[in-house]
Amino acid sequence: MVKIVDLTLRDGHQSLLATRMRTRDMLPILEKFDSAGIYSFEVWGGATFDVCHRFLNENPWERLREIRKRVKNTLLQMLLRGQNLVGYRNYPDDIVEKFIKKTIENGLDVFRIFDALNDTRNLLAPIKFAKKYGAYHIQGTICYTVSPVHTVEKYVEIAKQLAELEVDSICIKDMAGLLSPKMASELVSALKKEIGLPINVHSHYTSGMASMSLLKAVEAGAEIIDTCMSPLACGTSHPPTESMVFALEELGYKTGVRLDVLLEVREYFMKLREKYAGYLDPLSTIPDTNVLVYQIPGGMFSNMIAQLKEQNALEKLPEVLKEVPRVREDLGYPPLVTPTSQIVGVQAVLNVLMGERYKVVTKETKDLVKGMYGRTPAPIKPEIIRKILGEEKPIDCRPADLLEPEFEKRKKELEERGIKAADESVLIYALFPQTGLQFLMGQTKEEPFPPAAQKVSGSFEVIVDGVKYSVIVKPS
Repeated sequence: MVKIVDLTLRDGHQSLLATRMRTRDMLPILEKFDSAGIYSFEVWGGATFDVCHRFLNENPWERLREIRKRVKNTLLQMLLRGQNLVGYRNYPDDIVEKFIKKTIENGLDVFRIFDALNDTRNLLAPIKFAKKYGAYHIQGTICYTVSPVHTVEKYVEIAKQLAELEVDSICIKDMAGLLSPKMASELVSALKKEIGLPINVHSHYTSGMASMSLLKAVEAGAEIIDTCMSPLACGTSHPPTESMVFALEELGYKTGVRLDVLLEVREYFMKLREKYAGYLDPLSTIPDTNVLVYQIPGGMFSNMIAQLKEQNALEKLPEVLKEVPRVREDLGYPPLVTPTSQIVGVQAVLNVLMGERYKVVTKETKDLVKGMYGRTPAPIKPEIIRKILGEEKPIDCRPADLLEPEFEKRKKELEERGIKAADESVLIYALFPQTGLQFLMGQTKEEPFPPAAQKVSGSFEVIVDGVKYSVIVKPS
């Protein structure tokens, strides 16, 4: 039996539509979708909490409740950024506990919990509280990347640490589409041999390899795979649910999924794709095979291009592309996923523009070196630590151990503003003090739908180490 996790209602529209799908457009299809035999719908977490209240004038808690009312047979799951929850910094344990408690109360079943550095210390509190409040399923996650220190043996070591935390399954999370069919087979085989837990494989289609990698993972023993309904699949998203179900069933694997129902659901999402065409960047719909060369996720690459354009220094791109792996090595080979991808990318641009490496250092780079994000996959060289921190010493504890409790403080601040401080409101404010407060004060308006996306603004060639590459620039 191969279980299917469908990501359309979270990672699908996050990957292709800037997370802008409105709740009101999700609800009409849910009962039909619920009858398809999908194992789990990913509907929450990632950027949804942020985008809901910031751009759509929606209460993210209400979205979860409304989905739960209509989905009776399929599990509901979320992506949780470890101690960062659904925000962009480490939050203290009292916020983590309240957030997970309220999430379970509102009907969530499956927590997929990851840390950008694969530092399992940042997963201790979320896993503990998910267990405390009776989560149906807790999935420990490995962020997959490629570097000299990210070997199969290293990933098995991380998986063993997760197994010791008594998670229910292990997810291989391939954010950049770097998981090749060969590595998928080898890694899943090793995990099945060493770890007695179900394996879930999640691979973005960015490089064009994901369908092949998922199939090889299934052949190696993976029990769960992530897919997305075809109207919001491929490109920077995921393999199509319908195609993977058809292929697996034809090969003799049972999925329990009804293809006839999926085809009805597909028609609904095809209409939504047309409605949301203004959010759809044409470049996000096709594989970006540059990732196989640079190992740089598309969003990180676009941000570097934008920085260079702002400084009228686009000709420096070849130098920046060479600098990125040097910075990544200096900083202990962090996986390139939010927030570490942007930390590495911005620092690489600064190193090139300044003409001297680490002459200017961002606060985020300093915090990463100091240990405020957690333990890096490889030790950071002492000379790099000295250059960036000076006389300061890195911390060696779990970063959240340094944080004071916040929940009651934030609750009091809301009450002083005359805002009803229910737990869910306090959490919105605690996670997003500025935009969350605007939302709670009724100052947020739903953004209008944009016109259809413009065509690609142009392309140019760069030469890196004697090899010519074509770079496509998105419209700014």
